[in-house]
Amino acid sequence: MAELWDPRMTLLSEDALVARVLGHIDAGTTDLAEAVYEVPVDHYASGERLEAELERVFRRTATPFCPSAALPEAGSYVARTVAGRPLVATRGQDGVARVFMNACRHRGMQVAEGAGCKKVLTCRYHAWTYGLDGSLRGVPDEYGFPGLDKREYGLVPVKAIERHGLVFVIQDGEAELDPALGQMAGLIGGKTRVLDQTIVEMEANWKLICEGFLEGYHIRSTHTETFYPRQYDNVNVIEDFGRGNRVTFPYQAVEKQRAFPPGQRRAGGGMTSVWHIFPNVVISTFPKTRKITIVEPLAPDRSRLETFIVTDAPETPEDNRLVDISRDFVAAGAEEDRMVVSAVQKGLATGANAVLTFGLFEGALTRLHKEIDAAIRGEPQRPSGPQAS
Repeated sequence: MAELWDPRMTLLSEDALVARVLGHIDAGTTDLAEAVYEVPVDHYASGERLEAELERVFRRTATPFCPSAALPEAGSYVARTVAGRPLVATRGQDGVARVFMNACRHRGMQVAEGAGCKKVLTCRYHAWTYGLDGSLRGVPDEYGFPGLDKREYGLVPVKAIERHGLVFVIQDGEAELDPALGQMAGLIGGKTRVLDQTIVEMEANWKLICEGFLEGYHIRSTHTETFYPRQYDNVNVIEDFGRGNRVTFPYQAVEKQRAFPPGQRRAGGGMTSVWHIFPNVVISTFPKTRKITIVEPLAPDRSRLETFIVTDAPETPEDNRLVDISRDFVAAGAEEDRMVVSAVQKGLATGANAVLTFGLFEGALTRLHKEIDAAIRGEPQRPSGPQAS
């Protein structure tokens, strides 16, 4: 019988993770949830439900805004819309990453678009100018605003925390980082650089997209041209990680670890782990790269995927070649997922299903929905994982 997934577990060491994977391969098993779970289809189609998710989950949770590597130097900035609100992150002259509402204090025009590097942020409507610390620096023809106190008209700050190679934001409330995130130490290295940043819109609910990252039951049937047969079909290790999970997908190459005694086994190129940072971010590990995918809801049936691919590999011709191979391989697999997920959204619109049923292989999906429901109800997060900072 397959091994039941215990949601109380903390993350396995690399050696123990390899041992668990090899045990599943030998036994023809995988991690199983405790029960089948059903989710109302309305949760993928209701505007009221989406508003509750945005207001009570997204804006009140510490969520990754961008990798630290996207702000590599003083003057670097990244502008994104997060949970329906335009925000801009900057790297100040003091090296601190800050996040602000991306709205000029004069008439509300956004002061930055995309990403780049500037000494100041200037509104292109009337050229009001702001420093990297958000302070209002300049107002053309300032005499037209008698009594204006520049100290009261800086960009509106958003709570930001930079840690574990990521810049997190908390839009509403006083949420802090989940201590379980300390288990990410070393996942995104200090010398990381951004290789690629892409934005893709999809006709699918944000949860459908996240679900595709969190189970391997679909590997054989969906990824015939990419991950299968390199990976095993329906063989996963699912571990509790804050309000999310770490789901590990083994490759055939993990068999090489049998040559090493317990205590000396390493993941290497033998597996991909997907770290789900609740609610809408996944970090996928590959031998030369890390893929950070942020799934932003736009409507009940439409989402934006903002993806950063980062690496800490040296910039040598051979390393660059291997990085390109990895990036192209992952992109091809992602395209297969996008085609399927968009088709699922269309299928849900037919009304054929009143609920979606998650089987025992899909425990990480069950947990996603349970945690969303708990956050909407305002329930505190239960303790999870080592209390590392």
